[in-house]
Amino acid sequence: MTVTLVVAIAEGGIIGREGGLPWRLSTDMKRFKAVTMGHPVVMGRRTWESLPKRQALPGRTNIVVTRDPGYRAEGAIVAHSLDEALEVASRSPGGEEIQVIGGGQIYRDVLGRADRLDVTHVLAQVDGDTRFPPIDPAEWQPVSEETIPAGEKDQYPTRHVVYERRAGGGGSKKAAKERN
Repeated sequence: MTVTLVVAIAEGGIIGREGGLPWRLSTDMKRFKAVTMGHPVVMGRRTWESLPKRQALPGRTNIVVTRDPGYRAEGAIVAHSLDEALEVASRSPGGEEIQVIGGGQIYRDVLGRADRLDVTHVLAQVDGDTRFPPIDPAEWQPVSEETIPAGEKDQYPTRHVVYERRAGGGGSKKAAKERN
């Protein structure tokens, strides 16, 4: 099982504003769909609630993490801990690669267990209230990188980088066993 964090990050670590994204990036939304399609996606309650009409992302098992025991998310599986969410995801179709898609608290909670970061660096300064933790170069090494100019429906240019955890840097139990 590989745990990948899929995230778009503007300068200063900004990933969100008032429960939504502080940018419009059609090109990146298409890439996000392609990357996550066929794999389970794990998200926090606020991220779920930010989805259009709170509808599940099609073609993916949607897993929502919340501490609220009565929470319902139509079309998604509700988990009451990150451990439960990752376990459910690992048994779902495509569960050999779990995609964590936000938000800020979920990213912070799972970062130490992640194997890969699939990051769209938004090349802009934007206002926001939610941040991604700094990506420590001692822990993470870039394995691919592509600069993408702003398309017709994009507010900003981006740089897409895939990072993998450096040997001995944590990650999932399977990845840790493979490194040893």
